[in-house]
Amino acid sequence: MTENPETERAAWTVRGTDRDEFPQVLRVVGEALLAGDDQDTMAERALPFHDAVGYDRVLVAVDGEGDAEEVVGATNHFPFEMALPGGPRAVAGITAVGVWPTYRRRGVLSALMRRQLAGIRASGGRYAALWASEGAIYGRFGYGPAATEMETAVQRQYGVLRPDAPRDPALRVRLADAARVRDDLARVHREVAAVQVGQFQRGSHWWDRILRDEPGSRGGKSPRLAAVVSGPEGPLGYALYRTQSRWADDGAGGEVHVEEVLATAPAAWTALFEHLFNRDLTSRVKFDFLAEDNPLRHLVVDRDRVVPTLYTSLWMRLVDVQGALAERSYATPVEAVVEVADRHAPWNAGRWRIGADRGGARVEAVQDAPDVSLDVSHLGAAYLGQTSLEGYLRAGLLTEHTPGAVAGLDAALHRADAPFCGRIF
Repeated sequence: MTENPETERAAWTVRGTDRDEFPQVLRVVGEALLAGDDQDTMAERALPFHDAVGYDRVLVAVDGEGDAEEVVGATNHFPFEMALPGGPRAVAGITAVGVWPTYRRRGVLSALMRRQLAGIRASGGRYAALWASEGAIYGRFGYGPAATEMETAVQRQYGVLRPDAPRDPALRVRLADAARVRDDLARVHREVAAVQVGQFQRGSHWWDRILRDEPGSRGGKSPRLAAVVSGPEGPLGYALYRTQSRWADDGAGGEVHVEEVLATAPAAWTALFEHLFNRDLTSRVKFDFLAEDNPLRHLVVDRDRVVPTLYTSLWMRLVDVQGALAERSYATPVEAVVEVADRHAPWNAGRWRIGADRGGARVEAVQDAPDVSLDVSHLGAAYLGQTSLEGYLRAGLLTEHTPGAVAGLDAALHRADAPFCGRIF
């Protein structure tokens, strides 16, 4: 979806909404995203979840007045506690963005995005994050592609792990319906989400949503299973997956579809992967969400049989540039003046001096000559430590006034561990 900013109309009314109007929001968003369910079905699924998170962050764009008023666009955000460089932070998880098809390219989305950013800032927020349905949409609103994740499918015969993969005979793998081991899943995820950049903590309403398992949503696969690996001190990892029976002339060719796999200890990763690759009557294991540095490719005997398909997951937006840069951790000392352009959040535009080392950072507005001039989306892309500014420099999309300034910023912003969210919100 694209819009011509020159056609934006000041008359669009952007306002909040409530539970009674929320089905109209679902109608608009569902149509924009080509959802296959009707409005009543979407409402039945969505309302219990949104009853828990509230409706006060939902924005709608409406056309007309009074009884003729019609919802023509919407956006929402979830209040996350997400692990970022420097520690857990409050992040607005942007979701349910859509414009009614006959109102595209008329400024509706721009009006919604501007209002949303202003509202996040007014509430003290410094960050926004989203998964983009189309990569061409959100860069112009200041979001940058900050995390690359991967999916892969591995033939079972190539899922043999190295002889020296860490194994602990004290660990046990239990297989159960996912809902029955919910507390174990939540315990492991809570520990992982506290430190893995990109993960957000899940309340009970999130686990309700994730573990909901209606027969009509399985796509011909089995009910959701959970393999939980535990040691004397409790659970250390889990895999959420489904199986799918397939047969060919030469025998069984079933598949294992892994929705989520997490672990807090090396031996737990080994135990989980060996379980997944040793299900009888299967020939392939498919992983939908893995961090780019997931241990799988290091643990298998032949890493080239694990062929990754990379995709952008989290897009990050710095709503408060000064605050976000000041509370971030830095890998190396850096001193630089960055000139930031921000069309949709003008309070960020200007020159900011960053003085940072491993002990902390100072960020202040200055009038000094800039070392680097860039767009706020570039800072969002680099914020999680995986995307470098150097690529934007080589593409001619930012300007380096002081030789070596971009390299210095990249070194300071870099993280050795890849960010990972693993859950579309």
